[in-house]
Amino acid sequence: MNSRLHKNERLHSKKLIKELFDKGSSFFLYPFKVVVLEINFDVPETNQVLFSVSKKKLKKAVDRNLIKRRMREAYRLNKEILGEIVEGKKTIGLIYVSSEIVTFQVIETKIKKILFIIKEKPVSNKRTP
Repeated sequence: MNSRLHKNERLHSKKLIKELFDKGSSFFLYPFKVVVLEINFDVPETNQVLFSVSKKKLKKAVDRNLIKRRMREAYRLNKEILGEIVEGKKTIGLIYVSSEIVTFQVIETKIKKILFIIKEKPVSNKRTP
C-alpha cells in the first residue's frame, strides 16, 4: 500500500479551487468546514484535497502550519477510507475553523468521520470537462 500524499493528491489548481468553492456542496463537522465537488474526468486521477487554516482564527503562522501538518497526516493515514472511486473523483476542501489548537487524535477522528460521510453521501453536483 502506498501511503504517501503525492503532489497530484493535493488541490493546487486555482481554477479547480474556485470551482470547488463556487459549485461544491458543504457541510460542517467541528472544527472543520468541508466542501466537496465531484469531477468526472476521462483520465484516471486521484481524489484531490485542500487543507486550509484561517489567519483570522490562528494568528501565528507556526500554529497554522502545525494544524495543517496534523490535517495532512490524518488524511494521509486514512485516505483509503474513500477507496478507489471509479465513477468520479472528488475534490475536497478541509477548512479548519476553530481558534484553538486541538490534538492530532481529535483531528484524526474528525477526518475519519468526514471521509466516511463523503464516501456514504452521494454528491449532488457533477462536472464533466
